[in-house]
Amino acid sequence: MKPFNILISGGGTGGHIYPAIAIANEIKLRYPDANFLFVGAKDKMEMEKVPQAGYAIKGLWISGIQRKNIFKNFNFPFKLLNSLWKANAIIKRFKPDIAIGTGGFASGPTLIMASLKNIPTLIQEQNSFPGITNKLLGKSTSKICVAYDDLERFFPSEKIIKTGNPVRQDLLDIHTKISEGIGFFTTDVKQKTILILGGSLGARKINELIASHLEFFKTQNVQVIWQCGKLYFDEYKHYNSENHVQVHQFINRMDLAYAASDIIISRAGASSVSELCIVGKPVIFIPSPNVAEDHQTKNAKFIVEKHGALLLKESELDTFKIVFETLLKDKGKQEQLAENIKELALPSATTDIVNEVEKLLKK
Repeated sequence: MKPFNILISGGGTGGHIYPAIAIANEIKLRYPDANFLFVGAKDKMEMEKVPQAGYAIKGLWISGIQRKNIFKNFNFPFKLLNSLWKANAIIKRFKPDIAIGTGGFASGPTLIMASLKNIPTLIQEQNSFPGITNKLLGKSTSKICVAYDDLERFFPSEKIIKTGNPVRQDLLDIHTKISEGIGFFTTDVKQKTILILGGSLGARKINELIASHLEFFKTQNVQVIWQCGKLYFDEYKHYNSENHVQVHQFINRMDLAYAASDIIISRAGASSVSELCIVGKPVIFIPSPNVAEDHQTKNAKFIVEKHGALLLKESELDTFKIVFETLLKDKGKQEQLAENIKELALPSATTDIVNEVEKLLKK
């Protein structure tokens, strides 16, 4: 039997890229001879991250629709037509046995052209509220792997399989890495440690919040591991001179960061939420309000409604000190949140998604 050709498209953010890479890695474990090709958006982070993971990638000239400035959408129809044409050329040349989409601008044209050629397609929807691309693709795709309940509002129910979101496999055993994490980040075991996550690029509001509360954390005997993001590192790196603060542009050993932390403050992107369910630590979500359909707030509310986390909107950040101090002093609440969020974890998501991929390959 000839090796399978696997076409994967997803990008724009780490929340789309890392699930795509995780799926590719699992397929590669099962089919070492398989050929892989990723399709991304030119000038987006997937063009760097995917080759770093060992996979080839082609770029499309595509971007999303600008909601705030409609005049910036002038060339969108040209970008879409160009991307459809190029996606078609890629498919003709690569001859995929399946096309997999994990969201992002490039996955739309790629999976549309694959469907038109009767190639089996699978999309992986990470959020509790799908974006425009996946909503459109859901009508023609073969299967839809989701992480939340009640998505029949957006997709044909017969196509939906609840699998969860792929997460880094090194998170599955972080409870065994606590000592290693403390040693890696040289934190003081006599103090509580908070981990701040605003995404790979960073979150301005969260960074401003943390910077304005560093003295407060010191008075509470709390040390801070702060991933401020690529866009903000130069602005905040001088806080590394504080004994209780360490500022990172990006954290490569997230497993050890999670292991070393007692409380986590995070955005509520789908991948982050799925990881935090696996990690099982008390979390305060501060969702970004600047994303399509406010899906981060919806992701966070799903966890909060199950009593698995706290939610603090950007419009409510003036209450942060009270919320944080109350949680810090309530060990019972910390244990309850940790236990409840862990019950929502779907640790076999990557395996379950690739099981569905296999079914389509064998049809």
